[in-house]
Amino acid sequence: MNVVGYIRVSTQGQAKDGYSLKYQEEEIQAYCEKHGWNLIHIFRDEGISGAKINEEALEVDRVGLQEMLAHLSSLQIKYVVVLNTSRLWRSDMVRVLIHRELQKYGVDIKSIEQPNYSIYKKDPSDILVNGLMELLDQYQRLEIALKLKKGRHKKAKEGGYAGGRATFGYRKLRGEKELRVDEDKAKAVQRVFELREQHPTWSFTRIADVLNKEGHLTTQGKPFTKVQVKRILDRKDFYKGMYTYGCIQAKGKHQAIL
Repeated sequence: MNVVGYIRVSTQGQAKDGYSLKYQEEEIQAYCEKHGWNLIHIFRDEGISGAKINEEALEVDRVGLQEMLAHLSSLQIKYVVVLNTSRLWRSDMVRVLIHRELQKYGVDIKSIEQPNYSIYKKDPSDILVNGLMELLDQYQRLEIALKLKKGRHKKAKEGGYAGGRATFGYRKLRGEKELRVDEDKAKAVQRVFELREQHPTWSFTRIADVLNKEGHLTTQGKPFTKVQVKRILDRKDFYKGMYTYGCIQAKGKHQAIL
């Protein structure tokens, strides 16, 4: 019988002894060997949330998972073997999407820590047990998110960087807690506001054209568009040294560009 494995860790999951990629992989290999199953491949996602979805495409936004689903369409697979269903999903929306995809190919889930789990079972007791385990897992995820949110709010009140992608014009080095000015990108920021002040009637597209002609590039190394120009103009307070996070506004610890 052909099966595939799936392993995943998020930033929080990496810190848990029982959920490292290596541990999950070894458990899946031993489980399949014990049952005499042909383990074709183990797909993996590292450092990715189990709740992340592409809302426009209505699909789970994980490379490893998408590769696994693509294989299911071309191979006769009986089970997707996981350590726990939390490795596949961490929200009800993701669970529904994954169930939908697996049911297309008649594939079921075999969870090592939840031996009675099946996306096809109708037994009331199994549904109750599996549902309770999923609710507990979702509760733990929300609890972690709440703790992280409190930490970010505290840091934001002190004017510190609360996480997320660094604002254009700045960079964050690994191991450092505060943002640093990116000199090249800072010049592009200053140029945007300079052009806006000199030509208040210009469109965002026209400002972007000037930046591109002068050789400025976005963080991804691409030409500017009106979208990037607007984002820069919308962050004027930040570039002046103020930090805003939700409803919190404080004098930032980052160096002002304007």
